[in-house]
Amino acid sequence: MSVGLLVGFCVLLPVLGAVLVLVLRNYPNAREAATLLVGAATFYHVLGLLHYIREGARPRLDLLEVVPGVQLAFEVEPLGLVFALVASFLWPVTTLYSIGYMRGHHEENQTRFFFFFAIAIAGALGVAFSANLFTLFAFYEFLTFCTFPLVTHHQTEEAKKAGRIYLGILLSTSVGFQLIAIIWTWQLAGTVEFTEGGILAGTASAGVLGAILILFVFGVGKAAVMPFHRWLPAAMVAPTPVSALLHAVAVVKAGVFTVLKVSLYVFGIDLLATLAATDWLAWAAGATIILGSLVAFKQDNLKARLAYSTISQLSYIVLGALLANEWGIIGGGMHIAMHAFGKITLFFAAGAIMVAAHEKKISRMHGLGRTMPITFAAFFVGSLSIIGLPPAGGSWSKWFLGMGTLEAGQYGLLVVLMLSSLLGLYYLLEVPVKAFFFAPPDDAHHGPGIKEAPLPSLIAIVITASATVAFFFWPDLWHELMTLAVSGGAS
Repeated sequence: MSVGLLVGFCVLLPVLGAVLVLVLRNYPNAREAATLLVGAATFYHVLGLLHYIREGARPRLDLLEVVPGVQLAFEVEPLGLVFALVASFLWPVTTLYSIGYMRGHHEENQTRFFFFFAIAIAGALGVAFSANLFTLFAFYEFLTFCTFPLVTHHQTEEAKKAGRIYLGILLSTSVGFQLIAIIWTWQLAGTVEFTEGGILAGTASAGVLGAILILFVFGVGKAAVMPFHRWLPAAMVAPTPVSALLHAVAVVKAGVFTVLKVSLYVFGIDLLATLAATDWLAWAAGATIILGSLVAFKQDNLKARLAYSTISQLSYIVLGALLANEWGIIGGGMHIAMHAFGKITLFFAAGAIMVAAHEKKISRMHGLGRTMPITFAAFFVGSLSIIGLPPAGGSWSKWFLGMGTLEAGQYGLLVVLMLSSLLGLYYLLEVPVKAFFFAPPDDAHHGPGIKEAPLPSLIAIVITASATVAFFFWPDLWHELMTLAVSGGAS
């Protein structure tokens, strides 16, 4: 097939996987095997696009013209390929984890879960391969709606309330802010196509362009910049594989990816650097980094702690975009991948602890590392990446972000990054330290009978933890793609 059709096929494959889930709904083993196979095939075809990007090509598929000059279209560029590779690789891995979790936890409505999970991956790839703001907005909203049934999976009152918060915040920000920014951009530039160097330079005053930037940053609610962050901890009522999807694979990454893509291909680095709004938005991201870390610091529920950690870490990527220099953009793009693998490892571990030991609170996990050593060792590795310490991949993305603050002369923001990492040392490493080196509480239910999570889940945890370490020694792919994104050239 042509390379353009290959791009469309990559987005279509998860939809075909979702159809197979429905067809095989009465045969759980076949249903899940089909999901794994389609997931692997999706990653294989997405990886096949890397060759074209390295040669400087931008594979494109035009689907239809919505209005004159505005098309529903896909185009692959280096930043989009970063997001697509992360999402497509982690889909089969998360499916493998989900098999162990959903069966081990005796979850109901498993067919519905796997169906909407596959559809969500299609939405994420649609966002990644968007050729313009219209296509991105369409798939951004599609992703919101197809993940709503996952957030409300348990159908309890708590889950329904979380779903209302989820839809309320994400739709109000996207329609109330982001859509206005897109229409305003179209009116000024006469196009919504993503273009190297941006499309807004010279179209309006600095004040107007700054207002559009503000609408974009706060209109991308999935990036969870405070105060539009409450949907994320509320959604933790969902099963842990859904939390992994929200925090690592699709939803939040679609948000920060959108901020990076708009920064690069709508504004352009040169224009961003001249806008006063860029500086104070960077500090808004810095405030979210610190406040998210401080709130995480206080949480005893492990998933809640990880949720607020995610809020903090997402703003690292937003900050990278708003530093308006190559170091920041490279660091932010690399952090999409590094945070994804580190944070999904942490959520996988949290779910494994829930399935095997039925514990949610950190204060009740003392001594668990002695009976679940693989799980807590993986949690330790994931924590190192989120904190930004060797030998984990997150140390590279945070290094580039730090260099970006220095190049921008934003020494205060460098202090913000360092302070957040220091807070992370406590609120993340407290978990494995207490699990390995503290005695269980007297009334603890976890004793010698506790074992590791079911084998499929354990394999997935080992895969993501191993990848987190591997990215420290071989970060070249992510660095190469992000260098291509900021330079616009071929390697």
